[in-house]
Amino acid sequence: MSEINRLKEIVETLRSENGCPWDKAQTHTSLKPEVIEEAAEVVSGINILDKTGDAENLKEELGDLLLQVMFHSVIAEEEGLFTFDDVAKTVSEKMVRRHPHVFAGVTYNSKEEQHAAWEKIKKAEKAGKEWYADYLPEAFEEAKELIEKAKERKGYK
Repeated sequence: MSEINRLKEIVETLRSENGCPWDKAQTHTSLKPEVIEEAAEVVSGINILDKTGDAENLKEELGDLLLQVMFHSVIAEEEGLFTFDDVAKTVSEKMVRRHPHVFAGVTYNSKEEQHAAWEKIKKAEKAGKEWYADYLPEAFEEAKELIEKAKERKGYK
């Protein structure tokens, strides 16, 4: 069994009838603080790696962030929305689509031309979904608030 499948089974067990009451009660909304906190801890792990060369904390924190992705994916699967495989497939397809110079033999004459092509691809992907961006400013404000609450919980203020 791959480790990703093992992680999925662990999360499913935690959310099962005989699982953990806290884990069973979680929703996409209730887990927002954890997602923000784990992302900040990944940044901290990167800073530790940059300053000390020690990758252990980064490895642990990336695992915690992956747990959040898996948790949301399992909840979404329970709700009939999508699966973890759907998430992985979506990002894989996006990376291939946005990197035709790597995966489709396209050649660019400069970094600027490559960046312009990337922007054009991204714009085409978002066509008809431009309204998604309307939610981003609110999400950044919410993230700031969640970071402040996380700092308080951890005793950093």
